Amino acid sequence: MAGHLTVAAAAPVVARKINGERIVLLGWAPAILAQLAHPLVAAGVLEHSSFRASPVQRARRLKSTIESMLALTFGTPARAETAAARINAIHDRVNGVLPDAAGPFPTGTPYSAHDPELLRWVHATLLDTLPRAYELFVGPLSDAEKDRYCLEATGMAPLLGVPPDFFPASQAALRAYMDGVRASGQLVVTPGAREVARALLYPASTPLAAPGLLLARLPAVGLLAPELRHAYGLRWTPRHAAALRVTAALARRGLQLAPAPLRRWPAARGRDFACG
Repeated sequence: MAGHLTVAAAAPVVARKINGERIVLLGWAPAILAQLAHPLVAAGVLEHSSFRASPVQRARRLKSTIESMLALTFGTPARAETAAARINAIHDRVNGVLPDAAGPFPTGTPYSAHDPELLRWVHATLLDTLPRAYELFVGPLSDAEKDRYCLEATGMAPLLGVPPDFFPASQAALRAYMDGVRASGQLVVTPGAREVARALLYPASTPLAAPGLLLARLPAVGLLAPELRHAYGLRWTPRHAAALRVTAALARRGLQLAPAPLRRWPAARGRDFACG
């Protein structure tokens, strides 16, 4: 369900700033882990996602998700509508019932990827995580920019069939919403969510890919809320925190020197929506 940001309710100035940076992809994994902490989202992913697929199939799925994000952020209205229609078509197939009770949800609770409440949770995790990934690896954002990012992203609501004013339009609204969800007891990390988390954090790979995956796990775990890290059983020590700080500092320095084709998506540089 991840990767839906953003069609703009206002001109997407901040969305283009944030979503245009390739390295902000490192914020997707913690957002997905937060999404999976909702048992109904986790059930939908377990039953309908390709997380058990081959690495090639997962790479194709990631490429498609990135292309949708770029179309929603940088595309014409027609391209944005096409991308949203593709997302809705995928969501048409994602429905079922919860196989086992979890938190306040009894066995047999129905779920649907079109459920506005589930869409709001997925949307909120991205609003929360992607700006923090940008600040960690690229540079600071002002409070006004963070508010604007939320406002711009509310433009997704009508394309996904979500009621008006349902998505948080400011940082304060986002914080209040997420705090309310946490306080409600709805977030329960199920065994299925842990299975998906393992596949996400420890995918089958070659020895050459191991160092890169290790570095990618640092923000995946470090940007996750502490209570969710604990619920997933993910280890996080002062050494991990220090490693993330050092890695992020090196990334910020490197990005200052990197040419635009390396750091920004082609669409963010006025080119077509190729993701290579």
